[in-house]
Formats: sequence, structure tokens, C-alpha cells
Amino acid sequence: MAARIDHLVTSGTFSLDGGSWDVDNNVWIVGDDDEAIVIDAAHDAAAIEAALAGRTLRAIVCTHAHNDHVDAAPALADATGAPILLHPDDLPLWKLTHPDRAPDGELSDGQTLSVAGTELTVLHTPGHAPGAVCLYAPALDTVFTGDTLFQGGPGATGRSFSDFPTIVASIRDRLLTLDPATVVRTGHGDPTTIGAEAPGLPEWLGRGH
Repeated sequence: MAARIDHLVTSGTFSLDGGSWDVDNNVWIVGDDDEAIVIDAAHDAAAIEAALAGRTLRAIVCTHAHNDHVDAAPALADATGAPILLHPDDLPLWKLTHPDRAPDGELSDGQTLSVAGTELTVLHTPGHAPGAVCLYAPALDTVFTGDTLFQGGPGATGRSFSDFPTIVASIRDRLLTLDPATVVRTGHGDPTTIGAEAPGLPEWLGRGH
């Protein structure tokens, strides 16, 4: 059976730099009826485990370590035995949320994850966070972008550990080179496509902040 993409929205808070905001997060599950990976275990481990419906969870992949994307990861890992994978450049952010629990493995640029016969390639896309990654699944015509690229432009860079020129360079060099028809499945909000976002690049470059 070919891999499919299941989608769950969970709600909680994003906290950083002394502030806290209510957020809805996209949780993506990629797999078949037997096995899956979870991309961003946000807020509600029990709901994510229920959505797995008994499938073997091969990995919990973190697109970055902001608390709203990783707060449920340890509980989901404990419930399923799946390893938590994070790019090491995001360990300082991870430790703000989970100081006593390290990730189980590292993500690296160009690494390939396989589930249900489908490969996802890790693209290191810093800017929103130092260790932010996207996961490109060409067989599914999809890239999972976390908070790097949204419908309408780049993710936020106004808080600690983020940088606007860096995120624009990541999007330009790593994402806009993908097939324009590639569906962009984001960390929050509605999907878009690479082709729909590419025309905005000159405007983003002109902002320079």
C-alpha cells in the first residue's frame, strides 16, 4: 500500500522570549496502514497516538524545536517507543522546553527517511530557527515546511534564534528550486504550492529585515 498523508490539528500555546500566544498546529502523519512517521508532535500526544490507530510509529520528526512543535514529543515517544529526531543546531531551543530529555537522534541535511516505501529528504533550512528543516517527499509531490514557508511568505523571524536574511536564503536556495507543483504543507494554516509562493521572492528580498 502506498504511503498517504494524514493531517491533525492540535491547539496549545507558543512561548518564547517571555511571551505566550495561543496557536493551532498542523501535525502531519506519513505512512500506510502498518507504519508511519509523525512530523511535529504538537500539544496533544494522546490525540496523535489515537490518529496513528495502532500503526507502528517509526520516528517523531521535529521540523524545529519551538515549544509548540515539540511539547508533546517526549510523551508520544514514551507511549510508542519511537525515537525523536531533531537537527542539532536546535538543541538550545529544545532545552528551553525539555531540559531533562534529549532527542534520540539527529537530523542532517540530505539525510533520507523512509516509511511505507516512501522517501523523505531532509533539507536544512535555517532562519526561523537555526536547526529548522523541511522534509521533501517527491513521490507524494509534497514538502513539509514547518514554520519556514507559509502561504504568503516566510515564517516569523522577530524573536530569538531567528534571522530574516537567512530564512529568505533558505527558501530561495532550498525550496523554490523544487517543482512548482509541489504542495507545501506548513506548520500552521493552509497548504500552498511552491509555484504560488515563488513570485513573492523579490518582495521578501527587498524587505531586508
